[in-house]
Amino acid sequence: MSIFGTMQTSISGMNAQSSRLSSVADNIANSDTPGYKRQGINFATLVTGAGNTSGGVITTGTIEVEAQGVPKTTSSSTDLAILGHGFFLVSDGANNGFMTRAGAFTQDADGYLVNPNGYRLQGYSMASGVAPVPNGLAGLVDIQVSKEPLPPAASTFGTFQATLDSQADIESAAVTANTLPSDNVVGATFTGKTSMVAYESLGNEVRLDVYVTRTATDTWEVSVYNQADANSSLEAFPYGNPALGTTNLQFDTATGALTGASPTSLTVPVPNGASLQIDLSEMKLGGQFTVTEAEVNGNPPSSAIGTEISDEGIVRVAYEDGSYKDLFMVALADVPSPTNLTPVTGTMFTQSANSGDIQVGFPGSSGFGTIISSSLEQSNVDIAEELTEMIQAQRSYTANSKVFQTGSEIMDVVVNLKR
Repeated sequence: MSIFGTMQTSISGMNAQSSRLSSVADNIANSDTPGYKRQGINFATLVTGAGNTSGGVITTGTIEVEAQGVPKTTSSSTDLAILGHGFFLVSDGANNGFMTRAGAFTQDADGYLVNPNGYRLQGYSMASGVAPVPNGLAGLVDIQVSKEPLPPAASTFGTFQATLDSQADIESAAVTANTLPSDNVVGATFTGKTSMVAYESLGNEVRLDVYVTRTATDTWEVSVYNQADANSSLEAFPYGNPALGTTNLQFDTATGALTGASPTSLTVPVPNGASLQIDLSEMKLGGQFTVTEAEVNGNPPSSAIGTEISDEGIVRVAYEDGSYKDLFMVALADVPSPTNLTPVTGTMFTQSANSGDIQVGFPGSSGFGTIISSSLEQSNVDIAEELTEMIQAQRSYTANSKVFQTGSEIMDVVVNLKR
């Protein structure tokens, strides 16, 4: 190898260590950047020919995409971390297919969930169906959370389940004297009573009084009244209006269940609302009168108070009445070779020819990780490791510079030779 070759080799060594120092600088600078993936340098020998021909070293950059950072809890429900494989899909509004592990999303002025670079989080609309295209980006939409209040909904369906006392007295006088709840007279007798809340068309509450009365060994009457019609001075009866609905249930006294001929539901008109069908199919005979379930759909108007995202990636808006509305399903993406993804600004990546095609799925399915809300994946940079790399690069750079200096001194000797 010539003296010039020696100097050229040492220059390649200094360039390589300079690249190493650059990656260390980037890593240290981004050690607190959520979702940042550590950069590294691979060294390879440069051989230009046989014999003592000058060689050197070449470098290639790497990104440790598959090394996961530690999730850190935050106070924002729209901060997301992925526990396991996968990337969030984000869009710049015109182009899709950007992938990132940095889940610091916030709502912009239009309600879109965006990362610090303004890219919008993508998923599938719950209203349009959430069947993903595994090998493509079709069907993805930008996730936009509406702040509109929840409109009122009139009650249309309910469930009433109770255990009826099979040993209750049969009020024969009630039958003969026409003093059942359905007769709506002073002194009407009943075995049990409870109330249910329904909603009329404007979302106002309508309280329904439900009476159950044993009229025979295997027969019970169920009557429903509007509580607003109750005569408070006479302990309900008589109500100002007739019962909203009445039915008679027939039971098999051996099993305690309804017979095949028995009605299994009761439909009542909710005042200023819709027809409410009450499911009675799970009524049964047993011990003491006990209501096990009394639920009615519908809701009053309610203001939106926040956004929540489940571990399954369901984006829902929370309302002040405690209810939720599911809006979107967050999509996750992966590629066969994440290490070969092409990095772009803002801790984002795009697919390359060597990474393979994007595969899309849901959190927790088909090999994808789960989502942790109110958390951010931290950088996978280890400061101690970077400082060690920096010291090693410094020493190697100095050693290569000494080689170059020695070659330069030899050249001075050659130049200054005299005859």
